[in-house]
Amino acid sequence: MTDLLTIENLGNLLVLCFLQAVLGFDNLLYISIESQRAPVAQQAAVRKWGIVIAVALRIVLLFAMIRLIDAMAEPFFVLNWDGVLTGGVNFATLVFIIGGVFIIYTAVKEISHMLAIEHLGTDVDAKPGKSAAQVVLLIVFMNLIFSFDSVLSALAITDVFFVLATAIILSGLAMLLLADRVTAFLETNRMYEVLGLFILLIVGIVLLGESGQAAAHAMHDPDLALRFFGYEVVPMSKTTFYFSVVVLVAVEVIQSGYTRKLNAERRTAARH
Repeated sequence: MTDLLTIENLGNLLVLCFLQAVLGFDNLLYISIESQRAPVAQQAAVRKWGIVIAVALRIVLLFAMIRLIDAMAEPFFVLNWDGVLTGGVNFATLVFIIGGVFIIYTAVKEISHMLAIEHLGTDVDAKPGKSAAQVVLLIVFMNLIFSFDSVLSALAITDVFFVLATAIILSGLAMLLLADRVTAFLETNRMYEVLGLFILLIVGIVLLGESGQAAAHAMHDPDLALRFFGYEVVPMSKTTFYFSVVVLVAVEVIQSGYTRKLNAERRTAARH
């Protein structure tokens, strides 16, 4: 235990906690939005158990990845369709592609659903079609998709399992504390749910971008990067992602304030 409590490991733990907080925002956002698909009376329990099970499985995934990272790095096959599609495909490539497509599908489906409904208040109290168990399974599955990115990033900082597991547990506790508050905020300010869905849309694109370099980074071979019609698939940087999120939030806040101001002026004009 004394060997674990070194300055280096404590420093790595602080960095990892910050990393988990940054990378966990999109995860928490997905949990808050997806939990509203469950029956109203069970939504809090869905968020709680979804996070608890997902954090436990994330630690299992971490334990497996530390030992199987070399086997997972080897490409399953190399695409060689010259001028159209080239590059290596490994386990990480498939995870990023499946996760990205699923998140984009979820975001587009929910945005379309919002545009189709007629009574927003009714929709909050009677979400269509998913049981609590289905929502928990979706949250657990997507948490593992999100965690693959953060676990890979964490392994680049340290390979000490105790430090990595502690950071994951702390991030899970933070999600448990914040999930209900985020969901309550979205329910009382539904325009921000739309904002959250568009952020998830960007997250899906980020994961698809990550798939292009997964095999190349794992094997340290740039020739394995995915290329479509000769153009290399380049991932979006975290700086660009969070800048896009800040811009979206700023636009929403300014637009909401401007809308309230216009409505107040119209009410004042109507009285006169």
